[in-house]
Amino acid sequence: MRIIRYGLVALAVLAAGTAAAQDYPDRPIRLLVGFAAGGPADVMARLVGDKMAEAWGKPVIIENITGGAGNVAADRVAKAAPDGYTLMAAASATIVTNPSLYQKLGFDPVKDFAPITQAVHTPNLLAVPADLPAKSVAELVAYARAQPGKVAFGSAGVGTSQHLAGELFKTMAGIDITHVPYRGIAAVMPDLLAGRISMVFGNITAVLPLVREGKLRALAVTSPRRWASVPDLPTMIEAGYKDFDSTAWFGLMAPAGTPQPIIDKIHQETARILARPDIRKRFDEIGMEVIGNTPAEFAAVIAAEAPQWAKVIRDAGVKAE
Repeated sequence: MRIIRYGLVALAVLAAGTAAAQDYPDRPIRLLVGFAAGGPADVMARLVGDKMAEAWGKPVIIENITGGAGNVAADRVAKAAPDGYTLMAAASATIVTNPSLYQKLGFDPVKDFAPITQAVHTPNLLAVPADLPAKSVAELVAYARAQPGKVAFGSAGVGTSQHLAGELFKTMAGIDITHVPYRGIAAVMPDLLAGRISMVFGNITAVLPLVREGKLRALAVTSPRRWASVPDLPTMIEAGYKDFDSTAWFGLMAPAGTPQPIIDKIHQETARILARPDIRKRFDEIGMEVIGNTPAEFAAVIAAEAPQWAKVIRDAGVKAE
């Protein structure tokens, strides 16, 4: 009898979730971004969110809530009602690296969220001001060694892929460079262009336009293979740094407990959007590559990457304040 009772309860929950999904969405959806406007998480959220709003006839409101490399926004989503009306533009920094950087998080990146899809991924570009006397990675290393402690690199915040790329470079090249965190990658650019900092491992969406304008010089890409948007740019691996990989991803997640039929509905619509030729072309133009995997595949990526980055962070001795 107890088994039958539990089975009936499960069926009732499933039926309720299915009914909710049929009416979903019947009001505006909030999509929280843990980084500043103009960054890659924000770009992904706005491209996908706009098309969701068109398809469903309900607004998708983008809210940029910065702080803690995405931790502040993630904490709000984790504590939101699991009804599909509060979603997160999740970043790899928040989900797979922050747990190894911060002693205390207000959320559990695995238990508190339901993966929907890993939408896109993108590498960082190692870039310097156009007037810096370094035209290759080797020349940049020589430049840094000539003035230990005086060369600074910027990032979108502690624990971001840009920060960890800089720490990897510092360790692997054996150079003394200083990390300067900002609130988003867009905030780094004025100081980099003015020469107040000397280098950045910047997300391609923010850096490439300035490279094309001749204001910055790109030296390498941080993906394991050359990137389609910059095919002539060598990888850090080609520059002599074995296994150097700092590729960030961005996706959609919901609070844990969100009914599976709603998760499935959001995933199906997002997958349809990401498959559109115009959306793929737009992402390609700004240096992003579409993934659009399933919730289960996304969960598997998180499970695989978290221990990998934990080792990188431990070996580099990086800690968030």
